[in-house]
Amino acid sequence: MENKMLVVTTENIPGRKYEVIGDVFGVTTQSKNFASDFGAGLKSMIGGEIKAYTKMLKESREVALDRLREEAEGVGADAVVMMRFDSGSIGGDMQSVVAYGTAVKFVD
Repeated sequence: MENKMLVVTTENIPGRKYEVIGDVFGVTTQSKNFASDFGAGLKSMIGGEIKAYTKMLKESREVALDRLREEAEGVGADAVVMMRFDSGSIGGDMQSVVAYGTAVKFVD
């Protein structure tokens, strides 16, 4: 298993002291193909989960988080604290997801 940088949603990492480097971001924008969009349109008429879009959003969060880690590594961080996700639609067929947080360097 790959050793991934620690990313937490909390302000503190128990037992660790650190100095703040600064904000880091990971962004992705994705869309589904015509067949998925057509299926989603049909599903919206009868209700229920649109699994293709759920899968797309899950994958988008993973990509955004990987890019956040890459940016944090690029600035010499040991971890990211206060990580959050945000998302929004672009047009009618695209979804943008951003992972953001504060890059930190351990001092202990």
